[in-house]
Amino acid sequence: MAAAPMTGHARCDIAVIGAGVIGLTIALRLAQDGHEVVLLDPNIPGSGASYGNAGTIADYAVMPVGTPDVLRNLPSLLFNRNSPLSIRRGALAALMPWLLRFAAQSLPAAAARNAAAIATLVASARPAWEDLATEIGAAQLLQRRGCLYLYETEAAYRAAGADMAQRQALGIAVELISPSTVAAMEPMLPPLDGGAAFFPQAVFLNDPGMMMLMLTGAVQAAGVQHLPKAADSVERLIDGVAIQAQGLRLHARRVVLAAGAHSRVLARQAGDRVPLDTERGYHVEWDMDRALLSRPACPAARGFYLCPMSGRLRAAGTVELGGLAAPPSPHRIARLIKGAREIFPQLGEPDRDWMGFRPSMPDSLPVIGPSRAGAEVIHAYGHGHIGLTLAPITARIVADLVDARPVGIDLAPYLPSRF
Repeated sequence: MAAAPMTGHARCDIAVIGAGVIGLTIALRLAQDGHEVVLLDPNIPGSGASYGNAGTIADYAVMPVGTPDVLRNLPSLLFNRNSPLSIRRGALAALMPWLLRFAAQSLPAAAARNAAAIATLVASARPAWEDLATEIGAAQLLQRRGCLYLYETEAAYRAAGADMAQRQALGIAVELISPSTVAAMEPMLPPLDGGAAFFPQAVFLNDPGMMMLMLTGAVQAAGVQHLPKAADSVERLIDGVAIQAQGLRLHARRVVLAAGAHSRVLARQAGDRVPLDTERGYHVEWDMDRALLSRPACPAARGFYLCPMSGRLRAAGTVELGGLAAPPSPHRIARLIKGAREIFPQLGEPDRDWMGFRPSMPDSLPVIGPSRAGAEVIHAYGHGHIGLTLAPITARIVADLVDARPVGIDLAPYLPSRF
């Protein structure tokens, strides 16, 4: 997207702060509705976690991170450096308020309520993405082969039954399949003693970076102006909101906060205190001509996905709570490499690695809806592991709010005022 050299004072109808997949899809939808939209982000649109994810439209991912099982094992999970869910020790003091909320949201009633709220949002994710991809000329990037959760032991496979029953009760299509069926579907995988859960309706983006390039092109073609500036502050005015951004004061009638993990300070300036914190996500990639898999596969006990991207295998995932400032953890990268090699021993040294930031809420629910201080500011962040999945859904909700159309769902579970 071409950057606009704007300084001084300027005005616009709607400013969208953040040009990840959430901000891009919101900007596209608003522009299509006839609004003048300016997009603020100092980084290349569609970079960050929007590029570095597992590429799965995970309409099956209805379970929150915090569950009773996680709560029972929370100390050992958080303080085990090799755990799929861990904490950077230096961030513990700052994270304590978030962790207390997370523990409360992991209790049975709260976890069940949060799962139902996630299920409501993801229910139409697949058709929404199919429509979006077709609209921007990127339908060829969608792979419709489903997704596997792998269970390496019989005990893990048996234990998965209760989890999958909960998902089925929330409307998710899933089949528990035998090791022989897994071997027929993915012959390059090593033999499993357990089996797998197969989500047949899952859709996979075999190149999230290319999808972001094509989405960015569609946003540019719709007339959205991108300012490569960081929003330093937002200030409510009588007739809108003023954004201060590196030599620019932008006066917008409406502002959409979609800055992902960087949204908390801006939300507070807008009048909303939200317990947003940061998960540091990682991936490593091996270039290869012949794919080792035909669909994403998650070794469930290891907490990462093996993703057959275009021309490469990506191992992506795990959760590290640790803020925005610290450098990447060599240990977390090494764990991903080790875990991938335990599945595919033929892998050599990876060709690249990456770290990005996920906006994480203690209840695993995004923040979507108007500010408690006034609807001239609309929140759209905190999607955690399902930001890619929920981008077109979030864009529709925001566009409906802007133009005072019925949203179609109860927004109460996602509002900033829930805290």
